[in-house]
Amino acid sequence: MSSDNLKTIKRIHLEPIPISRPKVQDLLVEQADDESLRAIFDKYATHKILNQKAIKSEDFIQKYLGLLSEKDANEKTLKILANLVDVNKDGYITYDEFKIFEELLCSPDVLFKTAFQLFDTRGTGLVSFDDFKEILSHTILNQLIPFDFESDFVNNLFGKDKQRQINYQEFSQIIHDFHEEHAMQAFKKFDIQKKGYILPSNFKTILLQMKANLLSPYVRENIDTLITKSTDQSVITYPHFVAFIYLLNNMELIKKIYMTISDENPNKEVSKGQFLKEAQQFSQVTPYEINILFSLIKNLRDDEKITLKDLEKIAPLEEKRMPYRVTAKLAEETQIFQNRNIGLQFLESGYRFLLGSIAGAIGAFAVYPIDLVKTRMQNQRSKSYVGEVMYRNSWDCFKKVVRHEGVLGLYKGLTVQLIGVAPEKAIKLTVNDFVRDKFVQYTGELPLYGEVIAGGMAGGCQVVFTNPMEIVKIRMQVAGEIQSMARSEKTIKIVRELGIFGLYKGVRACLLRDIPFSMIYFPTYSHVKKSFADENGHNSVMSLFYSGLIAGVPAAGLCTPADVIKTRIQVRERQGQTQYNGVIDAMVKIYKEEGAKAFWKGSGARVFRSSPQFGVTLLSYELLQRMFWIDFGGRKPEGSQIDISKDIKHGEIASLNSEHIGGFKLATVTFAGIENKFGLCFPKFNKVQ
Repeated sequence: MSSDNLKTIKRIHLEPIPISRPKVQDLLVEQADDESLRAIFDKYATHKILNQKAIKSEDFIQKYLGLLSEKDANEKTLKILANLVDVNKDGYITYDEFKIFEELLCSPDVLFKTAFQLFDTRGTGLVSFDDFKEILSHTILNQLIPFDFESDFVNNLFGKDKQRQINYQEFSQIIHDFHEEHAMQAFKKFDIQKKGYILPSNFKTILLQMKANLLSPYVRENIDTLITKSTDQSVITYPHFVAFIYLLNNMELIKKIYMTISDENPNKEVSKGQFLKEAQQFSQVTPYEINILFSLIKNLRDDEKITLKDLEKIAPLEEKRMPYRVTAKLAEETQIFQNRNIGLQFLESGYRFLLGSIAGAIGAFAVYPIDLVKTRMQNQRSKSYVGEVMYRNSWDCFKKVVRHEGVLGLYKGLTVQLIGVAPEKAIKLTVNDFVRDKFVQYTGELPLYGEVIAGGMAGGCQVVFTNPMEIVKIRMQVAGEIQSMARSEKTIKIVRELGIFGLYKGVRACLLRDIPFSMIYFPTYSHVKKSFADENGHNSVMSLFYSGLIAGVPAAGLCTPADVIKTRIQVRERQGQTQYNGVIDAMVKIYKEEGAKAFWKGSGARVFRSSPQFGVTLLSYELLQRMFWIDFGGRKPEGSQIDISKDIKHGEIASLNSEHIGGFKLATVTFAGIENKFGLCFPKFNKVQ
């Protein structure tokens, strides 16, 4: 093409497609800033057109958007997709075109606008009959069930002479009506003898190929059974065909009718008679459709009743749960989250610290007696200086404490624990949440390594408060074993004797215990909590408690050796007892004098203390956040609300390219949405694979 011709093309078509631009507040996601967008464009722009950098349109689709494989991609499909972005229709994408398309992907009606540009092959802002036929003829659906381009539907749209062209507004209506027309044509094609019915297998083909977007996973998995149960005949009549499809189209209205009857109670059982009575007020729903609805429900329950949960099984994916909507929402939340100023982040951390302090105190108080028993068991030496073992097991220890020191003896050192545990648990929970936030991807996913690192950093930071609190608490807990010491060991006295540096005696052992503990605990808790969530991604109170309880078992159990070493180093040695000078020295001496089993002393008590303590602590922390939620532009606790992305596969909401920014984050799901919503699915390879 000559340089003069290129200049002419640029002059004619440089204006954007004549579609109204949305207001900034209506965008699905915030547009990328010009500097970042330019940097990415320059990286892929390996050509020059009229002294402007440009990306070859095919390279844009394959290398940047990643929509088609660079090997054996279907040439016709590649041309159609490349032409969509190429406003000037010269085979290259300039920066202006690159930016225009990114803006388009941010639009609230992005699916319709993108579909329109697929059909607007000449870039005029109008779709002709030839454009319409060319695009639809290449779809996989048309190859399976050919569309009649000489039908009355087409004649009414483009005129009998096929000379009329349609604009964007008309197209947005027609692309919706086209599906219904194609389905009706499919019925006629399968009704070979023109008797007004088709076989169930034909109906199944139409549903799977033409109405896949209306089929829930449950309907898709049980489609043969549901088709059979929906009618008392061996064939699918035309009225039944229409009623079945209209029912699937109207499921959101069906839900509204149900909620009206049930007074907004999603668990109330509604009878068929009640449904028929209420449905009379809505002209869009017929008794035939209600009859089919309850026939489908029979596959779920025997009685003629229905609940919202039953309707959800049959209903297609709601618009707000569509992958492109989910991705847009997650991307929008991430942008708000990442753009928060330091003041909001500081306030959020302070808020979490306060709630963590309260939750930590509740958890510590709930299990303190078990903690005291655990400490005394760990401090007990096999070679006691009095010549015998004081406690045979944890239960024996518990009984002797109550017998000799009273019930209050079980709470020796509690004050220190509550004073120390508040900041300790608070900083642990706050740091874990803070670091996790930094690793969250725009899709809402948190990689496992991010969870482990966040837990490890939380465990390391808490030692600042944990070590002083633990050494004082331990000395008070074991003091009760000897009456003379029980009367003399007071908190103030212990602190004065130890001094600032003494309060951090055994800090290495404390780090050795707390860092691995948190690295195990928090990722385990997160994944167990997800597995206990209901079908909407919401966690009940008991599921939160059990999640914390279960996660504490491996974390506490596996870290017992480090806890034993820490206890031995921090406790005050009595006459005749072995003294320890650091972690390595303690490990060697304990092993030589008492054997490997000594490292697991009190493991049972530790598990029984740590598991319920963290179960109560995390439960309290999560409930406090739900009850006293303050929006700092961050994220609500996972499981506290319905998770709209729960039923969407990660691959459906994740961008294929880490360099996708702004609207380009939605490119993958936008094209997937066009395939699903409008049936515009093109062959991806030259050969069927």
